[in-house]
Amino acid sequence: MSPPRPLTPISGLPFAARLSVFLLGGLTVALCLLLWPHWRHNADLSHGLFMPVVFLLLLRESRAGPFRFLPAGRPAAGALGALLLAGLLALVASGLYAVSLGWSHDLVGFTLTGALVLLLAGALVVFSSDAIRFVPFNWSAVVAIGLWLLCAPIPPGTYTRLTLGLQLVVTENVLRALHLLGIAAVRHGNILDLASTSVGVEEACSGVRSLVSCIFAGLFFSASLVRRPWSRALLIGLSAPLALGMNFLRSLTLTLLANSGVAIAGRWHDLTGFAVLGVTAALLAGLALLLERNSSPDPGPTAAAVPAARPGPSYLLAGVLTVSVALGVFFFAHTRPALRRDAPVPDLAAILPAQADGWQVETTTDLYQFRDTLQTDHLAQRIYSRMTDHGPERIIIYLAYWRPGQASVSLVASHTPDACWPGSGWESVPVPTTRVRLAAGGRTLPEAEARAFRSGDYPQNVWFWHLYDGRPITQQNPNSPAELLRLAWRYGFRREGDQLFVRISSNRGWDDLAREPLLGTLFTRLQPLGL
Repeated sequence: MSPPRPLTPISGLPFAARLSVFLLGGLTVALCLLLWPHWRHNADLSHGLFMPVVFLLLLRESRAGPFRFLPAGRPAAGALGALLLAGLLALVASGLYAVSLGWSHDLVGFTLTGALVLLLAGALVVFSSDAIRFVPFNWSAVVAIGLWLLCAPIPPGTYTRLTLGLQLVVTENVLRALHLLGIAAVRHGNILDLASTSVGVEEACSGVRSLVSCIFAGLFFSASLVRRPWSRALLIGLSAPLALGMNFLRSLTLTLLANSGVAIAGRWHDLTGFAVLGVTAALLAGLALLLERNSSPDPGPTAAAVPAARPGPSYLLAGVLTVSVALGVFFFAHTRPALRRDAPVPDLAAILPAQADGWQVETTTDLYQFRDTLQTDHLAQRIYSRMTDHGPERIIIYLAYWRPGQASVSLVASHTPDACWPGSGWESVPVPTTRVRLAAGGRTLPEAEARAFRSGDYPQNVWFWHLYDGRPITQQNPNSPAELLRLAWRYGFRREGDQLFVRISSNRGWDDLAREPLLGTLFTRLQPLGL
């Protein structure tokens, strides 16, 4: 007869531990519901659709051994206290982000996932204790918890910097490969100009998708197919280089096809993308099976007496989880938008001058593609251009409006040129000061945010204002969670004010623009709205 398994069934757990299992299950289901739209609509996170099943499979795998349990003592108690405290703080931060940014924002999904991971880690300390023995403390259990972080949306600032860096690396290496093959090409940021066409390495082609998915697969295979530590380290260590290498081959292949006159958008683009994900996963699985082929099986479980359970850690875990559920309900109850549908909506197209002496006027008609991201249909943009003795001159005026309660303050603040322009061929250029006082139409305007960008040799100066409830507000760095948190604390529960975003961009300086009558007309029409 085989020796008895040294694990406690759920029916044999103390009441507090069983309550903790129930509360953790509820929190996990709630997080899955929150992340489900991200998993469905964000291709970088499509592997998250498998995460609930993977989580349960790895927990089952962990209960098959090896059987390691944590002895009671100060180290375990300190780790438990630190994890639960950090989980509560992360939950509070995510709630504040939610009341300001909205529950669908990437930063909210990331911090909520981090909070759950911390709480699950604290639960593992309790459940793997020598007194409880519900889940062993082994690699499978640790990976089951940690994989949640790879299924969470990446914070916007981190995602922008990561994708931009990968885009530039991929573009540069594809350019070098083209030159080695004797193909003429010139690089402008993330754009490759070939003899007959241009190819852009967009965010979807930066390699983030294959990188995250490949690391996810490597960790999963290391916990389910591999037993020896050095084999696990090798499998995980090869995941990222393999993903980046396969994405480079994909980008080079698409570029060569485009150079040959093949239309790479659509079928070819998607086919190569799925092929990269499938091949990398297959290579990692094959490597895992190869590494495990000659390994010796783990020894079977041994019988051991289970010491009497200490109620303190179980009650502490159950109490913190109860508070976590209460906090989640509190923040959710206070973030339902109170949309006042009777609020008047300004006619943005009427604010933008339809004619201007000496200027050709073009109205942008495809702004609707951004309405889901910006959470508003009230968008307008006109482009004013003319040719002078000094070359072409261009002014772009963009307006966006949100009714009271339609969007949070920080959602609007997170879609500034700082966050949206880099990676689309524009490179940020330092400016002497980012906040300036401008004059136009015979008056001094409220303080504006000033930025500068460059695409190749073409400069673009940008000035913008963000108005909340008819008053300009101080712009925060959309890539800084700390500044967004301060904005959430100040404006999060105040969802009754309408918002207006005004952006002016030009290849000319403001000293030249200030004398243009069309800007005088623009700011005269914007003055009743608070600018």
